[in-house]
Amino acid sequence: MTGDLLPDQPVRSREFGIGAVGAGFIMADVQLDAYARAGFPVRAITSRTRSNAEAVAKRWDIPTVHDTVEELVADPSVQILDVAYPPHLQPDVIRAALRHDHVRGILAQKPLALDLAAATALVEEVEAAGKVMSVNQNMRYDQSIRVLKQLIDRGELGEVVTATVDMRAVPHWQPFLRDYDRLTIANMSVHHLDALRYLFGEPEDVYTAARADPRTTFAHVDGIVASTLRFPGGVLALSFEDVWGGPVQEGVEGDVAIRWRVEGTRGLATGTLGWPDFPDGSPSTLRYSSETSGGWVEPTWTTQWFPDAFGGVMEQLQHALATGEPPALPARDNLKTMALVEATYRSIAERRAVSPAEFL
Repeated sequence: MTGDLLPDQPVRSREFGIGAVGAGFIMADVQLDAYARAGFPVRAITSRTRSNAEAVAKRWDIPTVHDTVEELVADPSVQILDVAYPPHLQPDVIRAALRHDHVRGILAQKPLALDLAAATALVEEVEAAGKVMSVNQNMRYDQSIRVLKQLIDRGELGEVVTATVDMRAVPHWQPFLRDYDRLTIANMSVHHLDALRYLFGEPEDVYTAARADPRTTFAHVDGIVASTLRFPGGVLALSFEDVWGGPVQEGVEGDVAIRWRVEGTRGLATGTLGWPDFPDGSPSTLRYSSETSGGWVEPTWTTQWFPDAFGGVMEQLQHALATGEPPALPARDNLKTMALVEATYRSIAERRAVSPAEFL
């Protein structure tokens, strides 16, 4: 039976006005596209460069362009602050909103801050101000990952034994990352680590190894990354981020893809993530076979991780504000993902398995 599988979160609430901070790729080409499709009201936008904000506002019919973050958060039509700024700038943007009662919700980017200590302090300030904050862990709303979670939860695969995320894709590193001492784990692996938490709970420990990426010209420790995670109950998970992907940008035929696989005692599921095909785009895929499926089953959908999953992220915050229920992506929970990120970096430095509990 596949009719009861829900690859996309239905829109339950869309009444809260959004103020967008940032006019770069992720906001202009992905988030605002998703919001337009879902019917979310974007009331205002600002950016470090006003001309960029004006161009994006014209493209997406946003009525107001503000010169500064301070002006935007003071705008009474803004009830949700949506931040798409670098992590070293994000905390001050969020703090600016805490002084205004009409700003009820905040959607932050990941990583929430440059390290766990700074992120924890920020979450405590937001909670003390009575605001609701979510972190944009959008892979949880990828259609294949949502359906996989549903299959696991209803026991279709039995007891999960192993899980693998195998990424062979070349990301576009934003220029500001040159000034950080963290690269792939904090900006790419974080998707996969958080999704593994979503699927299997809190890992007992992680062992991570890394080497430099030959194509990345600025200094970095975590280029190509391999992490092994152990979960209570015995799940063994592997997350491999090959941001080199072979010399495909140097004229060699490549095999660019992100594949995942979950094996259980009663069945297995495999799939792909569609974002490497952006901007043309393709849906993520999933197929599964179990003791009760009668062979391979391949649910299909037309929506995509980029941009549609970002609609799910905003929807869960809209719904939380409308109902008073906790959001599906609470910022405090995201501190556990950041602790896992910290554990991977300590594992690289000390060459041992590290428990995220060392940081919490």
